Amino acid sequence: MYISPATPARSAEAEDQRHAAMGYVSEAFAEARLDGLDIDCIAQAAIFASFVEMVATYGEEATATFADRLAERVRAGEFTVDRSSH
Repeated sequence: MYISPATPARSAEAEDQRHAAMGYVSEAFAEARLDGLDIDCIAQAAIFASFVEMVATYGEEATATFADRLAERVRAGEFTVDRSSH
């Protein structure tokens, strides 16, 4: 199985769940920052926890395939957010 949040054929319900999940993650980051944790530490823990869940759900090979494309997606700006509008 190939894991990709950039799949064009997303259902409205799945998209709503992704937005809600991002809200929860953003809130967790904000709370951790308020508790004095360094953003780098929070981000690395979140990535680690995400990969643990992805391996448990999809298996090592599918998760590795997903990870193989991350550098390309980062360089393409897929994860860049204009924070000036927040």
